[in-house]
Amino acid sequence: MQATRGTPLTSAAPGPAPRSAGNHRAVFATVALAAYAVDLGTKLLAVGRLTEGEPVNVVGSWLRLDLVRNPGAAFSTGTSYTLLLSVIAVVAAATVVRYGRRLGDRTWAIALGLLLAGVLGNLTDRVFREPGVMRGHVVDFLEFPHWPVFNVADMLIDAAVVLIVLQSWRGVRLTGARSADRA
Repeated sequence: MQATRGTPLTSAAPGPAPRSAGNHRAVFATVALAAYAVDLGTKLLAVGRLTEGEPVNVVGSWLRLDLVRNPGAAFSTGTSYTLLLSVIAVVAAATVVRYGRRLGDRTWAIALGLLLAGVLGNLTDRVFREPGVMRGHVVDFLEFPHWPVFNVADMLIDAAVVLIVLQSWRGVRLTGARSADRA
């Protein structure tokens, strides 16, 4: 029986107030902007200081800086589909921004911020680098032994995928709510 009309029958345990969606969108935007800046900055340094075909060993032969201009996707696949890859990147960026408006969880905010930064980092190369708009080659410059050359944007996308898989496995939705099967 309620003591006063509108008073809940159970009391919620006191605790911190839930974070607003605005806070999560701010995390999303901050992560995206900072990571995008790091990607652009490292690519500018690579283009300005490295010469194609002249790799520089940084940590013995374990990590090399090797400037490569990649017209394709991961592992230089799809090199004749640069325009299609650019269109896919535009759609992906727009989709991430759309989902970013529904954020209710900090980890999702970080994941989508990293994903947006990575997609925009490589898209920026495709738009502004030679041979032309939407056909530009992506600047790659990091190389491990027996591994294709990559860049910071690629690492951001990989980190985002790991976080997205983790959140999905944990049953945490974009809004922060738990899936019924994981609740």
